[in-house]
Amino acid sequence: MRDVRNGAPSDGHCPSVAVCLVWLGDPAAVDAVMSARGPWHEVVETAPGLLLVESDDTLSRVYHEVKWLLPDGCPLFVAPLHERPKARGVADGVVSWLRARLPLPGPGTGQP
Repeated sequence: MRDVRNGAPSDGHCPSVAVCLVWLGDPAAVDAVMSARGPWHEVVETAPGLLLVESDDTLSRVYHEVKWLLPDGCPLFVAPLHERPKARGVADGVVSWLRARLPLPGPGTGQP
């Protein structure tokens, strides 16, 4: 597991997200995001091209900051995570990282 801690201030827009799942269509672009100072506290690489981003900022701000770091035409997917996803085969430490930040799915969600 690789992670990066940054302390960029929030721009004050609400609602904020805590953890986002970010997929980069070009895994070679991961280094640009991991080394950048952005509106996030921590970035964790879970698998090639798949990142978890902890941020107090908006989903839109996280999306645009990542987008501006990527080469033109690089696919990008950013989604908020409000509950802990199931994970297997990810980088060491990722499941613990998620446990520390996201709750289990609640009753009535269809998840165990």
